[in-house]
Amino acid sequence: MVSEEVEKKLYNAASTGDVTTLVHLLEEDPYLVHGVSFPCSRNLLHIAATGGHVEIASKLLAVAPEMCWRRDDQGMNPVHIAAMNGHVDILERLLQESCFPAMERLHRGQTVLHLCVKHGQLRTLKVLVEKLGDLVCSKDDDGDTILHVAVRCDQIDMIYYLVDIEVLKQDIRNGMGKTAAQILNDSPPTKTHYATMKRLLTAQSHNLMFNVIPGVSNTMMVVVVLIATMAFQSAIAPAGGVWAEDDAKKSRRAGQAVMASTNPKAYMSIRFANITAFLCSLVAMYLFAFRVQLKNYTVAFILVSILAIGAALIAVMVTFLKSIDAITPCELSPPRGNMIMWGFFIIGVIWACYEYVIGLVSSMV
Repeated sequence: MVSEEVEKKLYNAASTGDVTTLVHLLEEDPYLVHGVSFPCSRNLLHIAATGGHVEIASKLLAVAPEMCWRRDDQGMNPVHIAAMNGHVDILERLLQESCFPAMERLHRGQTVLHLCVKHGQLRTLKVLVEKLGDLVCSKDDDGDTILHVAVRCDQIDMIYYLVDIEVLKQDIRNGMGKTAAQILNDSPPTKTHYATMKRLLTAQSHNLMFNVIPGVSNTMMVVVVLIATMAFQSAIAPAGGVWAEDDAKKSRRAGQAVMASTNPKAYMSIRFANITAFLCSLVAMYLFAFRVQLKNYTVAFILVSILAIGAALIAVMVTFLKSIDAITPCELSPPRGNMIMWGFFIIGVIWACYEYVIGLVSSMV
C-alpha cells in the first residue's frame, strides 16, 4: 500500500516534470507506479502526458510500458491525452513504444484523429496521420470523418491540411448521408471562415475529375478501343457503300467510296471526322497503355487523355450525323429536324467544354 505522502510526491513529480524525484522514488521501489491511482482513474503516465513531460514519460515506460494502454474514466489513454493537448514530443515517444494504443476508439467511436481536430491540434494530427495513415478515413458512430468534424468545428487550418490528403475524399457521406460540403451549406453563412471553407471544398470537388481517372482506367481503355474499331470499320465500309467495278471512263475504280463521287463535300467531312476519331483514340490508348513510363497519373497525362477521349467522341458523333445526312433523302430529312439535331449536339459540346475548362482552372488554382 502506497502512503499518501509518497503518492503526493509521485503526482507532483509527474505533473511538474521533476525527473530527479521520480527516479529517486523508483529506485527505492520499482513497482511503486503499479500501486497508485489518481482522480478520474488517471495514472502517472496520464499526468505526464497532460503536462508534456517527455523525460518523465520515458522513465515510466521503462518500468511499466503497459501504462500507455490504461484508460481514465473518460476512456482516454495517455496517447489520447498527449494528442488532445498538442504535446508532439511526448506523443512521438508514446508511439515509439507502440502505435496500437493510438488506434483505441473513444466515446461514440471517435478516433484520436477526431480528438485532434475537435481540439484544433494540427501538429499532433500531422504526426498521427503520418504514423497511422489507415485511420484517416475512419468514421465515428455518426459516420463523420475528420473532415466532417473540421467543418462542424470551424477548424479552417485543419481543412487546409485535410483537403490535400488524397485518400480522404470530399464526397464521403456520414450517417445522415451528407458530405462535408453539405454540412457547410447547412451552417449559417455568418460562420467565421464560411467563404474560405466553401472555396476549399468546392475546389476539391472539381479536382474529382483528376481523381476518378485511376479508378476507371480499364473502362476508359475499353471505350477508346471501341471508338478506334468504329472509326476503322467506317473507313473500310463508308456510308453509301463502294463502287463494285471500274466505269468505262476510268473516272472511278472498284472499291472507292460512292459518296466521294456523288457527294464529295459530305464525304470529306466524314473522312476528316473519322480520321480525327481514330487518331485521338490511338493517342488515348497509348497514354493508358504506357502510363507507368509516363510517371503514372500526372496532371499532364490526365488532361491530355481526357481531351483526346472527348475529341474522339465528338468526332464519332460528327461522323454519325454527317453519314445520316448524306444517305437520307431530302424529303425524309426536313431541314428543321436537322437543325434541332445539330443544335442539341452543339449545346452538348459547349457544355462538355465548359465543364472541362472549369475543372482545369479550379485544379490549376
